[in-house]
Amino acid sequence: MLAGGVLVVLLAANTVAVLTETAEAGGGGGQIVDGIHVVQDGPPGAPTVVLVHGLAGSTAWWEPVMPALRDRHVVRVDLLGHGGSAKPSSGYGIAEQARRIGAVLDRLGVRRATVVGHSTGGTVVTALAEQRRDLVAAIAVIDIGPRMAAFTDDSVVGRLVGVPVIGQLLWRLRSDSTIRDALGSAFTRPVRVPDQIVADIRGMTYRSLTETDQASTAFLAERPMPDRLADLGRPTLVIFGSEDKRWQPFAVQEYRRVPQARIEILDGVGHTPMFEDPDTTGALLHDFS
Repeated sequence: MLAGGVLVVLLAANTVAVLTETAEAGGGGGQIVDGIHVVQDGPPGAPTVVLVHGLAGSTAWWEPVMPALRDRHVVRVDLLGHGGSAKPSSGYGIAEQARRIGAVLDRLGVRRATVVGHSTGGTVVTALAEQRRDLVAAIAVIDIGPRMAAFTDDSVVGRLVGVPVIGQLLWRLRSDSTIRDALGSAFTRPVRVPDQIVADIRGMTYRSLTETDQASTAFLAERPMPDRLADLGRPTLVIFGSEDKRWQPFAVQEYRRVPQARIEILDGVGHTPMFEDPDTTGALLHDFS
């Protein structure tokens, strides 16, 4: 009984510590705009491409496709709670994330852009396009399922992280090796995960991780992605790995009901085409923008 009581106390103390954890913006190069970490590359007068990573991602996830976009003005953004951006106790709704990116782009003087989102980032750029039709000229989404019913990642770690108390404890005890193991479902082809990506995940708070995840789930539950994209009436590119371990690959066919959608399915590629086939992915994004 005593051991059990001590465990309960320790878990409770850990929960309080994790849930109250916050962090200021900073680090990683680039600049901080209203608490958001931004990295700009390429000629300022060139067509602008905005790249938004997925859950637990950062600007580092786009590095492999940057050579293909060297003649574009590329703006990479760390979502609130991710990478070098601030990690406050609230503000992780998809609509809020989108409004924040729109405000950052306004501050940078961007008036028109092609927006690209990977996984959860796809929900954010879609929300941005819904809010700012004046700003978004075209939209590309990479490996984001059309609806939550298409989600297939059922890993033990993925399930437990979202469980109250247990999830907080797991997050508190995270190590580089456990993070790398958890990233396994993000890739199908062999990929060497850069240390920066692991460090960015370690730098997240439990709240920023789980609330972003819950916000993305709510966004997809409210209305399927193809319906949202169809109403936008913007040129649309959908890139999907045929061997995605997190979303049912055949579900990409639902995007065919988007009138202006171009669908590219990459054979033998998993959830992260930017790392698994950067040459093809970069070329597709370049031609689309």
